[in-house]
Amino acid sequence: MGKFGGFGGGGANNMQALMRQAQKMQEEALRAQAEVDEAEVEGSASGNLVKVVMRGNKELVSLTIDPSIVDPDDVEMLEDMVMAAINDAQAKADDLRAEKMGRFGGMM
Repeated sequence: MGKFGGFGGGGANNMQALMRQAQKMQEEALRAQAEVDEAEVEGSASGNLVKVVMRGNKELVSLTIDPSIVDPDDVEMLEDMVMAAINDAQAKADDLRAEKMGRFGGMM
């Protein structure tokens, strides 16, 4: 087979180079994944009266509710605002993940 065919000579070197490149890309993907998981995004509702801070892995970090919107006679409205703020934060976490991890395709 010689120099231009089969897996002899340059083929093995090419395979090693491909393996190193794949390993490097996987390491970069893992670093990016960790970065996304630890990054924080903020979601809000009703003009920032309800705010949620969430990590990129969608772990809830904090929830802030402006006392002026707390109405014991309308708990349902408050619940809706909390859900809207959480959904906003989740969407931002998804956007962050897509932005940072998109170049790695289906690797992760």
